[in-house]
Amino acid sequence: MAEPFIGEIRLFGGTYAIRGWAFCNGSTVSISQNQALFAVLGTTFGGDGRNTLGLPNLQGRAPVGMGQGPGLNRYNIGQHGGSATVTLTESNMPSHTHQAAAVEVPTAFGGSTTASNNILAQPDINIYGSATSPVDMASSSLSSVGSDSSSTVDNEQPYLSLNFLIALTGIFPSRG
Repeated sequence: MAEPFIGEIRLFGGTYAIRGWAFCNGSTVSISQNQALFAVLGTTFGGDGRNTLGLPNLQGRAPVGMGQGPGLNRYNIGQHGGSATVTLTESNMPSHTHQAAAVEVPTAFGGSTTASNNILAQPDINIYGSATSPVDMASSSLSSVGSDSSSTVDNEQPYLSLNFLIALTGIFPSRG
């Protein structure tokens, strides 16, 4: 394996940190023992800048390249965000309508002469005249299915958990 650049981050399938590397878990390390790393990272990922510097925290996070691609959001180095779950509400849904379907019912099923809370038992008997569209129906004749309450849903992409390690020692990266 080639000697890494100080501050280089690599994926590792082991359960331990390799000598000269540390887990990218958001912990702080001593500046006096990691002066070259501090020169590369500064306090981008935390620390007080006098005694400690913070390591990146990639636990449960997916890395994203800094900058702004065409039609995408801008991301600054060290910026983090996102959520493992999201709450969907009615305002997240586009406005829409549903068609109500009627079912033909044989005459034998009719049994009431009162229109209130009843439907026509026999079609095509011409008892209604024309009306302007749309025709409002009594609220008792239609009901909605579903819920207008908010619901929390999973927002995670498929994943495989590995360790991210950052090089504490190695070649000091010169600016290009």
